[in-house]
Amino acid sequence: MLKNNAVLVTISFAFIVTLSSVSSTFYQLYLSNRAKHIDSIFTKHSLISQIYHTYLIKQISQPMFEANLALYSLEEITDSEEYDAIIRHGAVLKTDGTSGSEVQNLSPLEFDFNTETVQPIVTSMIEYQGNIYFWVESSRHSVLLEDQSVEPYRSMTLLSAYGTIMAILTVSFGLIIYRLRPLRRLRKQIARFGEGDMGVSFRMGGSDEIALIANELENTQNKIRSLIESRTLFLRNIMHELKTPIAKGRIAATMLSDEKQQGRFIGIFERLESLIGEFALIEEITSGSQHLEKKEYRLIDIIDGAIDAAMAEYDAVEQKIDAGVKIEADYRLFVTAVKNLIDNAIKYSPDKKVHIEMEGDEIVFANVGEPLKKPLAYYIEPFTKDQPTKDSFGLGLYIVDAILKEHHYVLAYERRESFNCFIIVPVKQTKRK
Repeated sequence: MLKNNAVLVTISFAFIVTLSSVSSTFYQLYLSNRAKHIDSIFTKHSLISQIYHTYLIKQISQPMFEANLALYSLEEITDSEEYDAIIRHGAVLKTDGTSGSEVQNLSPLEFDFNTETVQPIVTSMIEYQGNIYFWVESSRHSVLLEDQSVEPYRSMTLLSAYGTIMAILTVSFGLIIYRLRPLRRLRKQIARFGEGDMGVSFRMGGSDEIALIANELENTQNKIRSLIESRTLFLRNIMHELKTPIAKGRIAATMLSDEKQQGRFIGIFERLESLIGEFALIEEITSGSQHLEKKEYRLIDIIDGAIDAAMAEYDAVEQKIDAGVKIEADYRLFVTAVKNLIDNAIKYSPDKKVHIEMEGDEIVFANVGEPLKKPLAYYIEPFTKDQPTKDSFGLGLYIVDAILKEHHYVLAYERRESFNCFIIVPVKQTKRK
């Protein structure tokens, strides 16, 4: 499945990686900006600690303490319920502990007092319900102050940028998928064309690269269709035109008074008829225009039909085939292929016999005889044979190979002791040499 959708998988993977990278980048940016915002607000903590310390050691009065807080937009929370709610449920953004002596040294305020005791002070910044609070604590006292001059960190600008980029990436991904959709349709059409459907149309509207490729395929298909039709028409016309003079020749041959000459001429015309029949079968198989009517048949029935077609003696064919073995095939064509193998084995065997048996999913045709002088590929080519004979045109194995390929089989050859073995092998298995 993945192999059939490699482009889509690659684009989806790139899209997911891009989304993850952008999301991670924006998340890190959010954390960084939020931390900077918190740090910028928390710079007030030393000033607050200074004001609180001066109040704690009673060097300024309550009204002065509140006036100093108001000067920096700070308001003390005095309601106990509100105080408890903020302390319990508020989010602590940052905490820092500073001693009273350090506060005096860092404070920009100039107060004329002598420190009676040094009180450790801890300042915490809390966010609660959209407000910022400073919680200042010491060992003797604590105070909660609301900072009215600042607001919590708002990430709307960052979120808007993130949403915009995500939208652009999503739309871009959608457009890419949309533009690639015609490729899937084109692949299915090419598969149908490869299976022999010459009526499929590749025509596609538009002017993009995919449409240009599809339209070029349409033009190429039209040229191929024209060539096939011209070739088929040419061959059929030739075969049709040849049948008439052959028929007349056979009739004329029967009028000869010399029986030897009569038999010779009749044999010549019979060979011509056989050649035309083989040409017709080759044209039917290789033109790609035939429709195979495949059904399940018992193998022994196909072999019996082939023996009858070859007009061979049943004693010449030794079978070791389980009656329950079935294959899916076009009966007429597969019988022709088996007939040619039987006929070929008997013709070139000294004892004029052929042995047929099953080895797993393979069908073996074995006959006694001399080993092949050349590789099997040589004999599969048309008009090739080792020995010139009057009964053969060298098309037998060529036709067998063409029929087997249409049924998803291949023809293999092995030499086993004194036997030549021609083997029908399903293509799902490893091919023999």
